[in-house]
Amino acid sequence: MVKIGTVEIGEFPLLLAPMEDVSDPPFRALCKEQGCDMMYTEFISVEGLIRDAAKSVQKLDIYDYERPIGIQIFGAEYDSMMRAAEIVEEARPEVLDINYGCPVHKVVCKMAGAGILQDIDKMARLTDAVVRSTNLPVTVKTRLGWDERSKHIEEVAERLQDVGIKALTIHGRTRKQMYKGEADWSLIAKVKENPRIHIPIFGNGDIDSPQKAVEYRQRYGIDGIMIGRASIGYPWIFREIKHYMATGELLPPPTIHERVEAAKSHLRRSVEWKGEKLGVLEMRRHYTNYFRGYPGIKEYRSRLVTEDVPEALYAILDDVESQYSEHYAGA
Repeated sequence: MVKIGTVEIGEFPLLLAPMEDVSDPPFRALCKEQGCDMMYTEFISVEGLIRDAAKSVQKLDIYDYERPIGIQIFGAEYDSMMRAAEIVEEARPEVLDINYGCPVHKVVCKMAGAGILQDIDKMARLTDAVVRSTNLPVTVKTRLGWDERSKHIEEVAERLQDVGIKALTIHGRTRKQMYKGEADWSLIAKVKENPRIHIPIFGNGDIDSPQKAVEYRQRYGIDGIMIGRASIGYPWIFREIKHYMATGELLPPPTIHERVEAAKSHLRRSVEWKGEKLGVLEMRRHYTNYFRGYPGIKEYRSRLVTEDVPEALYAILDDVESQYSEHYAGA
């Protein structure tokens, strides 16, 4: 049984990556229903938290059916990180996660996210400060290094473990790579094989099929897998991987009915959580993902992203199911 501190998360846990504008409660609910073992919130700015910014505070929303869940924060200032850790603890997640992996410029330029990979000493000190500021188990998500010349993940893993983190997730790319090229899991395996390392090591990057999940589990020996982009519009990836691991058989892809029901559920939860106006607006980025690959879906997408009334959107989704159920069942 894999544990983060005392939190049990399964024999070989599948984790949902913290993704900005994706990993909110409506989407997390769908992933949980499909077998995700451990989920993380969208990353939350510590500066926003300590200033009580509405958008940051709303991201603290977690629900009992999501547990176990981790709240992820990012920042670069000691006092802010420590104060934010106290605020996160009040929200009662199972885990507090620190983002040292986000590669986007607006985060990196402040030496937060993957930016701190340029200063491993500060990374260790900052992590130590957070660990000392909370009773929650602290975990970290990071990358192999800043660039090809600074892949110091083996040192990073030891130093972060030494200051008290309880698990480490490693994305198999450098910051310079962003999301380009193929993720390199060989260094993730080296971290896992290090006899000094006793905390769970989770791998992240490019897992987009049950076959790949099983292959990487066997080849790299990691304790679990974190899935990000492959789950967007496709929460079924979790159940498919679990089924394949258990039986060696591939499940058929979700039917058009399942896809439509998922989109409806996502929309309904989005409206309930964010209110009708914002819930409808922010759902628009997701429709294409649920129906990717269906011929002629662009016409329906155009209607879905311009309609403002939830009842009308449900009716359009019913039209999608009616149109495709006969010819593309299971597609």
